Amino acid sequence: MLNYGKNIIYKDYYYFYLFMQLSLDTIISAHKRIKPYIINTPIKSDEEINQLVGADIYFKCENMQNSGSFKFRGASNAIFSLNDKQADRGVITVSSGNHGTALSLAAKNRGINATVILPSNATPYKRNLIEKLGANIIECEPTVESREKTLLIHQKKTQATVIHPYNDYQIMSGQGTISLEIIDEITDLDIIMFPIGGGGLISGNAVAINSISPKTDIIGAEPELANDAQQSLQNKKLIPSTYPETIADGLRTSLGSKTFPIILKYIKNIYTTPEEKIIPTMNLMSKKLNNKIEPSCAVPLAAILENISFFKGKRIAIVISGGNVSET
Repeated sequence: MLNYGKNIIYKDYYYFYLFMQLSLDTIISAHKRIKPYIINTPIKSDEEINQLVGADIYFKCENMQNSGSFKFRGASNAIFSLNDKQADRGVITVSSGNHGTALSLAAKNRGINATVILPSNATPYKRNLIEKLGANIIECEPTVESREKTLLIHQKKTQATVIHPYNDYQIMSGQGTISLEIIDEITDLDIIMFPIGGGGLISGNAVAINSISPKTDIIGAEPELANDAQQSLQNKKLIPSTYPETIADGLRTSLGSKTFPIILKYIKNIYTTPEEKIIPTMNLMSKKLNNKIEPSCAVPLAAILENISFFKGKRIAIVISGGNVSET
């Protein structure tokens, strides 16, 4: 049995339910649904980085995606999956980062209202991005209790649909479209590697990769200071994050009740990187790929550089998850 909080679910039934909600079919449908709005982002490679690792590495540049991150794929799928009655009531979420920006843009594309509950410690840069896209911002204290209470109050008032940043099958199906594009362009990959925060990115893509390229290993990466997913995988139980002080702010959150079972089923391993290696690796990637990226995006390559013996000689794709960083 799988035990998640108060819910105890028999394993066979759980996976039957899961694959009704998230499958290659739902991911292909998501790709068709969001294709008019997303960018098929470029895949880049750099010979110096390849020589440094002793491997062929391909970077899928989701930092060049609309809204500046991969989150736009999942947000667009969730928004355009709403029926007209749901759309009329709008959508609401809690986010201090890329999900809020992505949801705001997706809602604007459909012409519906979006409300973002924004913690008071959110960066002015991220707040400004959300405001420019026309979303209604409601500020809350930067605590779990305040976020949940504020969301509950305003959702009850508006009856808007709550769109969770990662613990949502529509979101995961949208994120899984990344691997459809990678595997269509790059063949015979040994590994596709993802940074892990809440797990929505790696979960949706794990289902896609397992279906269309089952010999490709799916590997995650985390900062050492925020390695709750690694601990959860090793212990086969959900271990929450405990407010980690990592510069990779997009990876501070815990896995979700819906993402964790997928990680248990499909993820081969999760590697970590010391905190002091993240910024130098980010700077290396920005320079060599001529791209603005977030610290979270550097974690997979930094983890590879810490474990070169395992990755040497392999063909590896890495998803660069976002580029919403201030120029200052």
